[in-house]
Amino acid sequence: MTGELRPDAGRITFDGRDITNLPTARRARLGLARSFQITSIFDSFTAEGNVALAVQATEPHSFRFWTPAERIARLRQPARRLLEDVGLGRLGNLIASRMSHGQHRQLELGMALAIHPVMLLLDEPMAGLGIEESRAMSQLLASIKGQYTILLIEHDMDVVFALADRISVLVGGRIIASGTADEIRNHPAVRVAYLGEEDNELDADG
Repeated sequence: MTGELRPDAGRITFDGRDITNLPTARRARLGLARSFQITSIFDSFTAEGNVALAVQATEPHSFRFWTPAERIARLRQPARRLLEDVGLGRLGNLIASRMSHGQHRQLELGMALAIHPVMLLLDEPMAGLGIEESRAMSQLLASIKGQYTILLIEHDMDVVFALADRISVLVGGRIIASGTADEIRNHPAVRVAYLGEEDNELDADG
């Protein structure tokens, strides 16, 4: 969807537009923002510097390679506001390499929000998080879900059930069920594939 891989067949449409052959940067400018299963941030930058650079990337012809983004006044205010939004308001001056894994997740989300996305693509945001970090991230995502369309890939079923309005379950690359949280929770094929319940009439592929 973000253009990192070329599809073998089919079309990708976004907001009524065919984006199948558009490069990644063009898709981002249309409002597709993503996080990665393995966080992708600048470890040597401060938290504010990471987000300020993301803010700067939305401005055409705005890069000043001799001036760190966090020192450009017009970028600092939105960067600080975004850090507040993702729960890192007090850590703006902290070097990213000194932040915890959970804070890296929050920071990457702040960077994604900097481009004013139409849709957020989140790749396993709970991966590697402890219980408390996972709870905090779940609460953070719940707080923004009304502001953005979110496509979430996640294996933590409790989080999925808590956040998602509509769920599609894949097994072996195939969708075996789509529906609301209650429909998915009670779907026999899903119960076999993900919840470990036995059903002699159904296999993992439905």
